[in-house]
Amino acid sequence: MNGAISDILNTTVDMLPATSGLTIKRLKAIGINTWEDLLNYFPFRFEDYSLISKISKIQPGEIVTVQGSIKKAKQEFTRKGWRIQKITIADETGELLLIWYNQPYIMRIFTIGNSVSVAGEVKQYLNTLIIEPKDYEILGLKFTDTLHTGKLVPIYPESRGLSSRTLREKLHIVLNHLSQHDQFVNTVFEWLPEKIRVYNQLTDEFSAYQQIHSPKSKKQIEQAKNRLGFDELFLTQLSGAIIKKQWKKETVTHGFTISPDFMAKISHFQSSLPFILTNAQKKVIEEIVRDLQKTTPMNRFLQGDVGSGKTIVAAVAAYVAYLNGYQTLVMAPTEILASQHYATLNNLFRNLAVKIALQTGAVKSIKTKTTSEKFDIIIGTHALITKKLQFPKIGLVVIDEQHRFGVAQRAALKQKGLNPHLLTMTATPIPRTVMLTLHNELDLSVLDEMPKDRIPVKTFFTPPYKRIAAYEWIKTKITREKDQVFIICPLIEESEVETMQTVKAAKKEYQHLQNNIFSKFNIALLHGKLKAKEKNQIMADFKAKKYDILVSTSVVEVGIDVPNATIMLIEGAERFGLAQLHQLRGRVGRGQKQSYCLLFTSSNQNSNYKRLEYFAKIKTGFLLAEYDLKIRGPGQIFGYRQHGYDDLKIAQMSDLTLIQKTKNAVHFLLKNFSLESVPKVQTKLKKFTITQVARD
Repeated sequence: MNGAISDILNTTVDMLPATSGLTIKRLKAIGINTWEDLLNYFPFRFEDYSLISKISKIQPGEIVTVQGSIKKAKQEFTRKGWRIQKITIADETGELLLIWYNQPYIMRIFTIGNSVSVAGEVKQYLNTLIIEPKDYEILGLKFTDTLHTGKLVPIYPESRGLSSRTLREKLHIVLNHLSQHDQFVNTVFEWLPEKIRVYNQLTDEFSAYQQIHSPKSKKQIEQAKNRLGFDELFLTQLSGAIIKKQWKKETVTHGFTISPDFMAKISHFQSSLPFILTNAQKKVIEEIVRDLQKTTPMNRFLQGDVGSGKTIVAAVAAYVAYLNGYQTLVMAPTEILASQHYATLNNLFRNLAVKIALQTGAVKSIKTKTTSEKFDIIIGTHALITKKLQFPKIGLVVIDEQHRFGVAQRAALKQKGLNPHLLTMTATPIPRTVMLTLHNELDLSVLDEMPKDRIPVKTFFTPPYKRIAAYEWIKTKITREKDQVFIICPLIEESEVETMQTVKAAKKEYQHLQNNIFSKFNIALLHGKLKAKEKNQIMADFKAKKYDILVSTSVVEVGIDVPNATIMLIEGAERFGLAQLHQLRGRVGRGQKQSYCLLFTSSNQNSNYKRLEYFAKIKTGFLLAEYDLKIRGPGQIFGYRQHGYDDLKIAQMSDLTLIQKTKNAVHFLLKNFSLESVPKVQTKLKKFTITQVARD
């Protein structure tokens, strides 16, 4: 039976009953290939439709579920071409009108005589109460158990055309199937040692899956999150502890030496720079140079605020590799950032014989396998590590703004017979607790000091009534001082749900500014849907001062260096985490002029005002990240663009208690068990590691 349940988990989604080929294709497109994958696709919130009310008892403003028989169904047409679907249902206490807009398929679904369950907000319409249903289900000729109404309903991330309704239905099939074997099912699902599970008062694994996908109460949701979040953090930390242990046993492929002659050259390189290194930079360089001389490969994470000078630290490390006759790979998440590094490093090494290559989709310095040997530093995206390109003398790999990608990249290099030193860098301010949890396999270096010549950006939380004045001030700055401006919008296009009253959409805002506000100036539009070549050209033109204003989404968050840009205007600022706002603010203030950041919001919530006012006062990214962690949680801090932080689906990095519990549990496991003695943990860890590498 156990084997049979294991087989059920490994069943492909092709075998889901009553499932179309299109739905199967869509499931596979988001990485759901098996029933187990489906179980691990978790909801991100829940709608509470558990209040089931009789029609005569409903009140305006309530979120309710109402059940009744369909009495009437008609479709009306407005003068503007809208189609309104009106369905009347009745129970023993009265009748209720349901209204949809431009959803003609409703007329085929709602058949007179059938029973229906609908959930939504009760609203006033003319002189009567109505519901515009958020969800519904046809119950047939008699009332039955509900899946989409009348309970706490899970809402899933909707992608590739998959709706929450479809996901709920497919998960219901899988959970029902497994529940038929409930006396055996936990022997397959449960993988934590019993002592750890009982000591931490965790619900069993299968119950956690049932409670997260089909909760009967809010308490069950919390129990499920606690168990599944524990699983994620436990595996994250166990994986890191094992990696660190293995790393310490390894030896580098190419050993570095730092002779007195090399030290003199390194010192001369640093003293020849057009700026003075900060004490923090000197300290971190010492840590890295010390690591590079060890036989154990360096595995260091360099965290530094925007503008703290991480690139020069990486340049010194690359120079040490060069002096020892070895190459350095510099990998960035985007072609824009790779191009920026190429320009910066070329400038830093302009008086030395260091040869630098740029390898991206748009620019290819390396044409064949053999030409890679001509270069000392090769810069590009993670596509650098392909079968086509061979780097026989790689001694150092620098990975920028990709965080957990280091594991996958290093694994790919090891397959080539290389075991280089690794330096991972980020400008994302990460609270120390999060850092030590996500990256406990790494040694940590922090640049907590800014260069003395860096002029702090003046930040203003700007009320709506000052918008026109702000636009006039921007016009003056461009006309008189030839300054350039970033205007950031949180979305590329208007959302179907959120209108322009709440969110500025980049395309529409660009048209509005071009036609109505800044018609006398040159404006460009930049967003993530453009091709890499187009993005690079727009940024190059903006840097060359061909444009006065760049309207953009947060694609400019990292890697854009335009010294002449002095104004950063951010629309919908409440939609960004403080760390992300800090990254955006860091795009200005990179030259010798005073720079400014203007924050606009359409939100009326006091909590948003407090956050943005705090941001305007605080210039340090680490303080902002700590503050955001306390009040919003990590999902809001890092967002989808922060590479490597979407690994955790359930766990909250702000839950310090759970973090400590999992740390203690990992310590207990490694102290009292060998991995061979807990094969289920070993299997789970293997799947977890494979998933991480696949995501990387």
